[in-house]
Amino acid sequence: MDWNQMIPEFDVFDLKKSLEFYVDLIGFKVIYDRQEDKFAFLQLENVQIMVQEIDKENNKWGTGELKYPLGVGINFQIDVNNIEEIYNKLKNANYNIFVDMEEHWYRKDNVLMGCKEFLVQDPNGYLLRFSQDLEEKEL
Repeated sequence: MDWNQMIPEFDVFDLKKSLEFYVDLIGFKVIYDRQEDKFAFLQLENVQIMVQEIDKENNKWGTGELKYPLGVGINFQIDVNNIEEIYNKLKNANYNIFVDMEEHWYRKDNVLMGCKEFLVQDPNGYLLRFSQDLEEKEL
């Protein structure tokens, strides 16, 4: 397995609820876990994340108060090949979509690069932007 050079680790309120979201709804796979630490390493296609339940008594990484919604001020773009499948799973589960599916086009020199994307908050409030590339267009 190739390790990404940057892998975000999300502090989570409840590991079980987070795994239900990431694994059961979204389709991430648990690559390994440490149940004694309430930790899991997850992967979806080439996207890798770590999740660990907050240890309120021993939070040596804590830089501030951890309250919902976590991750204020950042969103995580997750490029996938199956955006419709993920979107439909969330909708069928009546999961609240933060920003509905949209198509966006961005200019890079003489090329328009497009993507379909939607945003959803995980059970901890982290804002996830699922994105799938569309074919580029010449200007």
